Amino acid sequence: MEITGRLTADAMANKTRNDNSVVNFSVAVNDRFKPKGSTEIKELTTYFDCSYWLNAKAANWLKKGTMVQLYGRAGINVYNNMDGKAVGRLTFHVNDIKPLVFPKSNGSSSNSPESSQANSTETDDLPF
Repeated sequence: MEITGRLTADAMANKTRNDNSVVNFSVAVNDRFKPKGSTEIKELTTYFDCSYWLNAKAANWLKKGTMVQLYGRAGINVYNNMDGKAVGRLTFHVNDIKPLVFPKSNGSSSNSPESSQANSTETDDLPF
């Protein structure tokens, strides 16, 4: 399965009791549709709690606002909350992450995978 969305917060790298690393983050997926018989376009946002087990260093560049294309499998966690009501959360177990758009950085340095190349070029007085 494939989903495309933006991170709602910076990713967090965590360790399990077995000392395995996992990167946890949340993605908002926006959808637009026109209900049958209506001229008004509706917008729907779906949130997925994501986990990525393959590379903990991915948390360094998975920042709030980054648009990513994720490949993996969807799931759902259902439980009873403190009030006894059934609650569900969509999960996505990520196998592959493709960054599409990084948010604009306020500082001079960026943690994106491409930033090391972009920051290493010097400006000079070339005629073209």
